Amino acid sequence: MAVYRYKAVAPTGETLVGQMEAGSRDEVVLRLQEGGNLPIEAVEAGAGGAFNFEQLLRRPAMTQAQIVSFTQQLATLLGAGQPLDRALHMLSEQPDSEEGRRMVERIKDAVRGGSTLSTALEQQHGVFSRLYVNMVRAGEVSGSLTDTLRRLAEYLERSRQLKGTVVNALIYPAILVGMVILSLVTLMVYVVPNFEPIFTELGDNLPLITQVVLGIAGVLQGFWWLILLAIGATGWWMNQQWGKPDSRAIWEARLLAFGKIGELAQKVETARLARTLGTLLQNGVPLLNALSIAKNVLGNTVLAAAVEAAASEVKTGSGLAFALGASKRFPRLALQMVAVGEEAGELDGMLMKVADTYDTDVRNSVERLLAALVPVLTVVMAMMIGMIMLAIVLPILDMSSLVE
Repeated sequence: MAVYRYKAVAPTGETLVGQMEAGSRDEVVLRLQEGGNLPIEAVEAGAGGAFNFEQLLRRPAMTQAQIVSFTQQLATLLGAGQPLDRALHMLSEQPDSEEGRRMVERIKDAVRGGSTLSTALEQQHGVFSRLYVNMVRAGEVSGSLTDTLRRLAEYLERSRQLKGTVVNALIYPAILVGMVILSLVTLMVYVVPNFEPIFTELGDNLPLITQVVLGIAGVLQGFWWLILLAIGATGWWMNQQWGKPDSRAIWEARLLAFGKIGELAQKVETARLARTLGTLLQNGVPLLNALSIAKNVLGNTVLAAAVEAAASEVKTGSGLAFALGASKRFPRLALQMVAVGEEAGELDGMLMKVADTYDTDVRNSVERLLAALVPVLTVVMAMMIGMIMLAIVLPILDMSSLVE
């Protein structure tokens, strides 16, 4: 018997957090379900804190794109009247990797053994997210599994596209920054020191800019190991701070307040929250349960805490727009659209429109930031290289004038 930490949503919408002694994780999930609760998380106590290199390097059984394809195909087969176990059997040969095929086989065997699809998915070592599992579970309860899978596939595809837009936009600036750093280090470590013997003839008459550049080059050559150690120590310290909820909340609050970058992060999270809530509500999940699930898909803990506080307000009878607006963390336009949806009785549809609106806004914002960032980085790179070249050329010109 082991002790498991669990998190679940009660029928009243309240989030339950605690520990339970059980023989397996599946037993914890079963007990929570028998109590009428919706399981969100169940992990062995003490298993979540250490950094796991094996887990970091392990290739997932399915990529996000493959999960989207699997969901779409499963929805199509169920919509065509195929029984669930036969549909899973037909899909067991679709994954490219052997591990993926074995995983679908395990899901099929579990379903044939009497498990629900959501339970079988939950047993696959985190391949399917909590949101995925909970939406499938809601579809099973409401008897609309096929429609749920279709909406889930659409949700996953849109979320993947949004993430891809941001990541792809950052690739070129990241490469450019890397090239800038590599070029500067190469100049300072290998080029500038070759001129140092020539400059020694001038003694203290070297221009200030040349003295500064030579000093930096000397530090890079003589203390490179100390610089790498300092970078590593800083990274370790930041990782430790990020692992502490209070410290992480402080950093993420600063990020949200950081000009255009914070505004972009706010829009990304708003789109993710709106699409998650809208998809859950369309599948018949009550609003309180949907809020408890949706807060777990947010990457920013400050906004997740704001959603949790909003859930408490909604529980007392407040509207969703008012509850979310109390934190002053979400865009005003999004709150106004949510309020209109509540008044019209079409909250789920309006939330999807909010998500579409901010998806488009994020793409446009990323394109504008990228259009401004690339020229700035190019100018900075040219200026820094120009300063190094100037530091080399000035003493040579001084020496030439002395010779004449």
